[in-house]
Amino acid sequence: MSEALRRSTMQPATDIYGNARSGLPMPSTAKKASSSAMRMSLAGPAARTPYLPSGAGSGSNTGHSGYRSQTANPLLQSTSKPNYGRTPLTNSSRRGSVWTGGASIAPPSGSQTFKDPRPIRDRPYQSKMKQEICSWLQATEFDISMQAFSNITGKDYRAMFQHLVAIVDQGYPFDPRLRFEDEFQPALKALRYPFAAQIDNKWLAAPASPHSWPALLAALHWLVEMGKARLNYLESEDDPTLQIVDRIPEEFSDPIHHQALAFEYFSEAYVAFFHGADVFHEQDKALEASYAKKNERVVGDLEGKKALLAQGLKELDELQSSKAPLEKLQKIRACILDDRAKFDDVLHRLESRKRQLTESVVREKAELAARSQNLDQLKAEHEKLTEVVKVQNLTPEEVIRMNTDHETLARNLEDLKYKISEAHKTVMSLEVITTNRGAAAEEALDLYGNLLSALGLFPPLPPPFDNIDLRLELNTATANPQQLLLGSDIRKVIKPTLSSVAEIKRTERADIESERIKVDNELDHLTLDCENVDEEVREIEKKVMSLNEQADDLRDAAQQESMVSNAEAARLERELAHARTAALSSGMGVKSRLQALQFDYREQIAKVSRLKDETIRAIAKNSNEIGLFKEEVSAQLRRLRDFVEEGN
Repeated sequence: MSEALRRSTMQPATDIYGNARSGLPMPSTAKKASSSAMRMSLAGPAARTPYLPSGAGSGSNTGHSGYRSQTANPLLQSTSKPNYGRTPLTNSSRRGSVWTGGASIAPPSGSQTFKDPRPIRDRPYQSKMKQEICSWLQATEFDISMQAFSNITGKDYRAMFQHLVAIVDQGYPFDPRLRFEDEFQPALKALRYPFAAQIDNKWLAAPASPHSWPALLAALHWLVEMGKARLNYLESEDDPTLQIVDRIPEEFSDPIHHQALAFEYFSEAYVAFFHGADVFHEQDKALEASYAKKNERVVGDLEGKKALLAQGLKELDELQSSKAPLEKLQKIRACILDDRAKFDDVLHRLESRKRQLTESVVREKAELAARSQNLDQLKAEHEKLTEVVKVQNLTPEEVIRMNTDHETLARNLEDLKYKISEAHKTVMSLEVITTNRGAAAEEALDLYGNLLSALGLFPPLPPPFDNIDLRLELNTATANPQQLLLGSDIRKVIKPTLSSVAEIKRTERADIESERIKVDNELDHLTLDCENVDEEVREIEKKVMSLNEQADDLRDAAQQESMVSNAEAARLERELAHARTAALSSGMGVKSRLQALQFDYREQIAKVSRLKDETIRAIAKNSNEIGLFKEEVSAQLRRLRDFVEEGN
C-alpha cells in the first residue's frame, strides 16, 4: 500500500504541454506553454485514465481535444463511451490526469444546490473526520499531527488540500502564481464535489472559524474518501477498466478491452513515429494478432458451419436434381414383378426337370433290382451245377475237357467283363457328355426364354400368332431324340414365326421412323407458322402504336384548338363586354356590332363542340380497333394452341 501511495503522491503534475506526466515525447512544432498567468485547462492531457464509479466523482470531458481524437478513430467509435475514462499503463510515467475536465452532467449551479446530508457540525463526526484525514495524510507521507487541526491556518489547509487533490488526480495543474481562493472552487468542481457551491472562497482566509471549518473539513474528508477509493481501484489488478494489455483474455467482448488495445496501438505508433517511422507494420501485426486470436474460435466455428452449409446445399441440390423417390420405387417394383414372372417360369422348368430326374432315378433303381435278381439266379444256378458235378462220376478226359471248357469260359467271361467295364466307362463318359450338353441346352433354353420375356413373346401372342406357343422345354429323361424338346416344332413353327415377328417389328420401326420424320416436318412447319404469326403480331403492334400516336396527336391538336377557341371566346367576351360598355356610351349604332360579336361567339362555341365530338369519336374508333386487334390476336393464339395440341 505504501508503494502505491508513494507512486500516487510522487507523480509530477505540470501543464498539458509538459512531458513530466507522460513518457510520450512532444514534437518540435508543438506549441510552447504560455508565460501568461492564464491557468491551463483542467481537462489534463490526452492520456489513459482509469474508469472510476460515478459515486466517486469520475467523469470525462466530451469536449477534450485528446478524447475527440481517439473517439473519432473508427477503431474506437464502437467502444468509446463519454462516461468512461482511460486506464493508466503499467509504467507510471505514462499515466496522466484521472479527471478529464467537465463531465457530461453539469455541476450544480447556484440556483440548484444540494444540502450536505452528513452531520458535519456534529462534534463526534468532526473528530472522526479529523482522525481519518490525519491517518490518511500520514499514510501518504504527509507530515502532520492531530494538533494541527485544532487551529489550522490557511497555508496548512492549502497544503493538505493540494496533497489530497494530487492523490486523487496527480496531474491536476495547480498554478503557484495564483491565489488559493482562485483555485479552490475550480478544483472541487473539476473533481465533482457535490457540495462545492456551499463553500465560500472567503472562508479560506480563516479556515478554523466555527462557521467555515465544518464545510472545509468535510471537503477534505471527501477527498480522503476519493483517494482511498482510487487506491483500492488501482490495486484491483483484475478490474478490466484498468486496461492492462497483458491481462486481456484471448476471447473478449468488453468494450474496455477494445479501448485498451486501441490505446496501446496508438501509444506504440506514436513512439515509432517520433523515431522516424511512417508505416507501423509491427504495431499493425500485434493488433491483428490480438484480434485474430480473439476471433480464432469464432472463425473455426464459422468455417465448420460453412462446411455443413455447403454439404447441406449439396445434398439439397442432389435431392432436387434427382427424380422423385416414388418414380424410382415404381421402377423397382416393375423390375421386381418382371423378375418374379421370370423366376416363376424358371421354377416351373426346374420342377419339370426335377420330375424327369425323379422318374429316371426310379427307372434306374428298377433296372438295378432286376439285375440284382438275375445275379442271384445265376449264383444259384452255379451252386446247383457245382453240386451236380460233384455227384456225377466223370472220367479224367471229361474232367480235362470240362476244365478246358471252364478255362475257355472263364477267359470268355473275363473278356466279357472287360468289355462290360469298357462299355460301362463309355456309358459313363457318354453320360457326362450328355449331362454337360443337357446343361448347355438348358442354359440356351433359359437364354431363349429370357429373350422371349424381354421381347414380350410369351403367350398369348398378338394376332395372327395368337395360337402359337414359342416356349421350349428340355426333356432329358426320354430315350427318343425327337422328344428331347417339348413344344412346337423349331423348323416348321418357331423359326418361321420368329422371322415373321422380326419382319413385322422392322416394318413397325420403319413406320415409326417415317412418322417421326413426318412429325418433325410438321413441327418445323408449326415453328415457321409461329414465327410468321409473331411477325404479324409485331406488325399489328406497330400499327397499334402508330394509331395510338395518331390518336395522341389528334388529342393534342384538339386540345390546342380548344385552347385557341377558349382564348378566342374569352377575347370575344372581353370585346363583347367592351362593346356593351361602348354601346351604352355611343348609343344604338353599336347594336349591329354586338350582334356580329355574338354570332362569332356562337360559331366559336359550335367549333369547340365539334372538335370535342371529333376527338371523342377518334378515341372511340382507336379503342375499338385496339379491342378488335386484341380479339384477333387471342383467336390466332387459341387456334395455334389447338393445332399444336392436336399435333401432339
